[in-house]
Amino acid sequence: MTVQPVQIIDPRAAPATRLARVSAYISLTKPRIIELLLVTTVPAMILAERRWPGTWLVLATLVGGTLSAGGANAINNVIDRDIDKLMARTAHRPMPTHKVEPRPALIFGVALGLSGFVWLWVATNLLAAVLSTAALLFYVFVYTLWLKRSSTQNIVIGGAAGAVPALVGWAAVTGSLALAPWVMFAIIFFWTPPHFWALSLRYRDDYERAGIPMLSVVMGEKATLQSILLYSIQLVALTLVLGPAGDMSLFYLGAAWVLGVGFVAGAWQLRSHPEQAMRFFGYSNVYLTLLFGAIAIDALFS
Repeated sequence: MTVQPVQIIDPRAAPATRLARVSAYISLTKPRIIELLLVTTVPAMILAERRWPGTWLVLATLVGGTLSAGGANAINNVIDRDIDKLMARTAHRPMPTHKVEPRPALIFGVALGLSGFVWLWVATNLLAAVLSTAALLFYVFVYTLWLKRSSTQNIVIGGAAGAVPALVGWAAVTGSLALAPWVMFAIIFFWTPPHFWALSLRYRDDYERAGIPMLSVVMGEKATLQSILLYSIQLVALTLVLGPAGDMSLFYLGAAWVLGVGFVAGAWQLRSHPEQAMRFFGYSNVYLTLLFGAIAIDALFS
């Protein structure tokens, strides 16, 4: 009988195949986060045009937005590699597992960001390109390098970067901005804290171990739950403001009201059942998708 030699594989070794390497670099861009950002871009474009703005323009804007957001996320991975390895939720990412080393990851992120700027400038217009790149710079320098490790307001102020795609979508269509896209920006801005604070309740020990001053770590569970509820109420109020600001019909207002009641009810229930934080987190994703879907439908058919 022939004894096969035992092969020991270092789990921190670089991916052996080209497909695995490509997958590791794609993971750096945090595709699931990008999906949510792009959900807000297309409805803003449709509302700006009051009809389908053209398949080429939509695809071009989505490609540019993906490049910029992917670049920001890749750079974020490089900066946060020391704390990501301390958190169970992020320890599997390419940087903590050494699937990608810092220098090539940083070059990759910068290249994506520059490509996003050039692409949007050529394919859409300069304003859309500037807005998208400004979001990248804000996310990297204001949120990741400054606020994330120093302030309980990290996700509140840092959420501005995630709200910019609505402005980019509008600017790509019109070459300018108006009140309606700023209201959509504010909706995403106020949606972000309840969304991530719910996640922070579930992973409070992770954030504490990594030294990240999330509200749930510094102020505790009760204060976080109260803040989730207050921001949820303000969020729903802003969704109704979009009615007159965007000249929306009763269809949108009805959808915003029904979805908003569900959101506030979930935030209220969370105060008594904090163990359901991830359920609220999941609903918040569905909420934003359906709300912006209602914006698109209203603009197309009203």
